[in-house]
Amino acid sequence: MLVKSIIDTIDRFGLKTRFLKKHKLPVTRFYDMLLCRKYNTELAQKAQERLRKNRERLFTFLDYDNVPWNNNNAEHAIKAFAELRDVFEGPTTERGIQDYLVLLSIQQTCSYREIDYFSFLLSGEKNIGDYLGKRGR
Repeated sequence: MLVKSIIDTIDRFGLKTRFLKKHKLPVTRFYDMLLCRKYNTELAQKAQERLRKNRERLFTFLDYDNVPWNNNNAEHAIKAFAELRDVFEGPTTERGIQDYLVLLSIQQTCSYREIDYFSFLLSGEKNIGDYLGKRGR
């Protein structure tokens, strides 16, 4: 119920602290209730410990504007980096990883802006804004 209420607020008002701060007290109550209970099963104890350990970070989005409540963007971005392990069949250098991350960043930006990645690279432009301006977008 706690998370559903928070998501309802986000759907209605967006990721604005002034609307989300009303959920801070229910979050505190949730943790107070969770952490004072004694659980018997190993699974429940592990979940309780994990929630306790991440208490300060789990609801951080309530304190800042425009911080997503989930990490879908981060998970999406890291998938491409994880796939890099399959591309490298042997050891790589720090420079190789840095170059890959630059290209990955450009690819992700193009994807979010609905720009064809290869067209942008072939254009020779170094600034996506300039590229969009020349395309009349």
